[in-house]
Amino acid sequence: MEKKLILIRLYLRKLLKNLKVLIRWTFFSIITGLFVGAISTLFAFCLREVTGFRTGHTWLILLLPVAGLLIVFLYQISQFKEDKGTNLVLTTLHAKTQIPFRMAPLIFVSTIITHLFGGSAGREGAALQLGGSLGQQLGKIFRFDEKDQRIVVMCGMSAAFSAIFGTPIAASVFSMEVASVGVMYYAALVPCVFSSLTASLFAVSMGIGPDVFTLVQIPEFQILPACKVIGLGLCCAVVSALFCISLHSAGGFYKKYLKNPYIRILVSSAIIILLTILLQTSDYMGAGVPVIERAMEGTVSPPAFLLKILFTALTLAAGFKGGEIVPSFFIGATFGCLFGQLCGISPSLCAAVGMMAVFCGVTNCPITSLLISFELFGYQAVPYFLIGVSVSYLMSGYYSLYHDQKIIYSKYKTEYINRQTK
Repeated sequence: MEKKLILIRLYLRKLLKNLKVLIRWTFFSIITGLFVGAISTLFAFCLREVTGFRTGHTWLILLLPVAGLLIVFLYQISQFKEDKGTNLVLTTLHAKTQIPFRMAPLIFVSTIITHLFGGSAGREGAALQLGGSLGQQLGKIFRFDEKDQRIVVMCGMSAAFSAIFGTPIAASVFSMEVASVGVMYYAALVPCVFSSLTASLFAVSMGIGPDVFTLVQIPEFQILPACKVIGLGLCCAVVSALFCISLHSAGGFYKKYLKNPYIRILVSSAIIILLTILLQTSDYMGAGVPVIERAMEGTVSPPAFLLKILFTALTLAAGFKGGEIVPSFFIGATFGCLFGQLCGISPSLCAAVGMMAVFCGVTNCPITSLLISFELFGYQAVPYFLIGVSVSYLMSGYYSLYHDQKIIYSKYKTEYINRQTK
């Protein structure tokens, strides 16, 4: 009897301790969700406004060199001569460095400038940097220790991703999954979930909603369409590797042959303007969400995915700021739509599956990819998303958008490898 009483007391003490942890993280997560969500909502609103303004004034692309010079100048005077972008956030999660607070206003302003003048970039990569920086500053204010600081950074990342992209479930998981492939930081689950949901609610209340797409002509799940989607997953793995290689190679080429950042961004701006004039389209300016929507309807220009890779590589490698995630959506959606047209399967379905498969290939985040597909497209085509994402994850190898992402466990065996991505 005494032993049972002792066990009960020990259990109650443990329960009370865990309850204190829950209350602590719940309070902090809600604060983070509100603060980061508010800043991220403002960021999303500004992006929406400048994108609308640029759409009506496409001549602004001619001022891209001036915008580039301004961005380089801002980073130079802020002593960010070698900006690592999202990689800096990932190294913080590996406890190797700290995120300077000045990263938040810098990425906010420079991404707005990039989108206003037609640079080919996304927004979620900027959101991860914005959320990680703001989250860490809140952690310092609350005096969290070094280990909890990592959770705080993930908490901020989830809040920013959720507010800007409108997928709170996927945002909760992404920050825990992206840093180390094969290992999930489950200690951050409650903080990430609560901050993500809070930020999402705040953004929606302010009129910033998610991009939700409607699929048409979803075939019944059978062997033939399933085999075609397997082929799509294989092709998307190749496309995702091509995207990563292009981004990294362009960055390496510029740093080797155009070491002066001002010259580098001027040259790249001139190339982007020339290509835009030759192609006579504004499809490759900004994130390119309208093109994604057209792909979901089954309409696509055959070289669109290759041109988006080129434009995004030229933009980000030169020093313009933004994200790589929405461009990966663009690339996957346009390639998938083309694949569907060529292989006789719903282009709309293939655009959606391609979008998620390429995203998975460049981020190595299969769980997040599936959750995004559920939130954006519903559950009618779940088997096809499962196939496309899983095949792309396996076949894309160890390429990644982020050099500082770690592969903890092999994709091919139950083997601990602890290596960095290519």
